[in-house]
Order: sequence, then structure tokens, then C-alpha cells
Amino acid sequence: MASQRDYYQILGVAETATTDEIKKAFRRLAKQYHPDRNPNKPQAAERFKEINEAHDVLSDADKRKKYDQLRRYGAFAGAGRGTGFGGGGSSQGPDVDFDVSDLGSLGGLGDLFSSIFGRRGGSETRVEDEDEIETAISIPFRVAALGGKVPVTLTLPEVCPTCGGSGGAPGATFSTCPECRGRGTISFGQGGFAVQRPCPVCRGRGKVPSERCPTCQGAGEVRQEKRLTITIPAGTEDGTRLRLRGQGAKGRGDVVVVVQVEPDTFFRREGLDVIGVVPINLAQALLGSKIKVRTLDGKRVVLRVPPGTQHGQKFRIPGQGIERNGRRGDQYVEMHVEIPEKLTPEQEAAAKAFAEKTGMKH
Repeated sequence: MASQRDYYQILGVAETATTDEIKKAFRRLAKQYHPDRNPNKPQAAERFKEINEAHDVLSDADKRKKYDQLRRYGAFAGAGRGTGFGGGGSSQGPDVDFDVSDLGSLGGLGDLFSSIFGRRGGSETRVEDEDEIETAISIPFRVAALGGKVPVTLTLPEVCPTCGGSGGAPGATFSTCPECRGRGTISFGQGGFAVQRPCPVCRGRGKVPSERCPTCQGAGEVRQEKRLTITIPAGTEDGTRLRLRGQGAKGRGDVVVVVQVEPDTFFRREGLDVIGVVPINLAQALLGSKIKVRTLDGKRVVLRVPPGTQHGQKFRIPGQGIERNGRRGDQYVEMHVEIPEKLTPEQEAAAKAFAEKTGMKH
């Protein structure tokens, strides 16, 4: 089997790169080498195909795992490890005998390549790109804790109303795409496997117009606002990713919503428990008191503060925390004892008298 350029080298990332690092590298390179930005550079189209192929494999956890297994045996140029296929030797280290049966648990090399690159029965299969739209929304603390519905507006590509998605101006003629020769797809990959992608020149249509559509500039699509309502489950945490299937561009693909939880002026969260800070004065801390405390769902409960309450001491209100999967946490009230910054002469004298009677040093 012929070797192929290493995917990590194509994207310019380390083999330990995270999914986010791979995604960022792909977006940067795809933007740089997109055919629309390089209309007279055929080498840019080839580079764009390479970038798409590398991203398709490395962004998928299962494909990446299997690719890395093949890579360790030197199946891809630039990997610099293990033994090569077809009788090739390792570029470094002692000779190692390689037996295809070593990968038997994965169904053999043919199945392994098929599972990575989408081949079935030895024939080429078009791999459809699903546009995944990712957006971030900021929601109030209480909505995240109790659940609710939040509106979100996205700008998504939709079929151009002028050309109906053809990319051609009204009255334009169409000719066979010179890049894909009318197939609408282009193949890349070497050796015993290949994958197909929509042609970047004709955008998978197989034909190119004599004149581009003035509305969409030949893209066949325009960007329009789409309003969605997001259901926030109770107990949602900061950084939670919610997937809306089939709500992506042109009704295909998914919308991934990354939730950012705003801090609350009163509550903070620890697991399913919530904690609120309540200020009390020195007399309340010393002598005890009763105070009203607001709960997460807006109710008010009366909490007894015992005499001798210390600064930072917490009191538990059972069952008033966050509920998730049939479990509900508690609410804790943290006391902050406020000390007067300045005393009048009379207050200072009273404080000194109190200190002397109780034996407190000052």
C-alpha cells in the first residue's frame, strides 16, 4: 500500500492535540486555502482537499483511534514510526516483523481502512458533510438551576432565493465542471482506499454557470436569521453542550449550543447544593435572631440564627437546592458578620466596658 501524507502534519498540530486544537487548525487552514479565495490557484484546491480529509478523520474519535493504530505501523508518510507496509522497513529502530493478524480484532486492514474512510465492499462511497453550527448562549443562574426555555437567534446559510441553489445568474448557461468533470465529487487518498468530497469548484453540482448569481455570488446560498427556542434542563452546568438535531443549515446537520451560566448576585453553586451569603450585624451574631432568607425558587423562609453565631458559619435548609435526575440538593446560608467601621465615643466606651467584663483583650 502506498503511503500518504500524515494528517497531523497537514493540519500542523501535534499528535496529542485536543479536539478543539484540531478544529481551530482546520478552520484557519480551510479559510486560507478555500477555492473561493484562491480562484486561480489549483494547488490551493488540492491543499483544501487535504485539509478536509485530515479534519474528517482526526475530528472523529473512533476514526482517529484507528488511524493512530495504523500510523504507529508506518502506514502514513511522515509518521516516522514502526514498519512500513508492503515489505517496507522502519526508518528508525530495529527491524520488527509485522503480521496483519495483529489487527484481527479490528477486522483486518481492509475493514480498518473501511471503518476510517467510509469504503464499503471495496467501492468508493461519498461521505456527506453535515454542517454543524456551534454557538454560545448566556443564561441566568436560576434558569440553569431550575430549567426553562431560552430564545436564540442564529445566522445560517439557506438556499438562495434568486438562483434556487444553482449558483447561476438568471439566464446563465451551465457547462461541465472542469475540476470534477461533471461528477460533482473529487477523490483523494492513495493506495487501496479513497474517499470522496463535494467538488470545491462547482460545490458538488457538477456544472458551473457562465455567470454567477448576483445575490449569492455563485455560492447557491445566502445567510438568514433563524430563531430557535432552547430548552434548558434543570441542573444545567456552565459549559454544557446542548445538541439540536436537524436544526442546522438548510435543515441539515445539528446546532450545538454551549451554555454559559451567568453568576447570581446571591447564590453560588456546589454540585446540587446552592449557597447564599447573608450579612448579619454583631448583635444578631452575639444574641441570636430570626431572619428571612430567599430560596432558589423565590420563596422566603424564616431561619433562626442561634446566639454566638460565627462569621462564615453555614446553616442548612434541606431540599431547597438544585434537582436533577430525581435527586435534589440543599440550600446553605453562610453568615457574614458585619463589624462597624467607626464607633462614636459612647459606642467605643460601651465596647471597652463589654470587653473588660468578658475578659477580652484589646
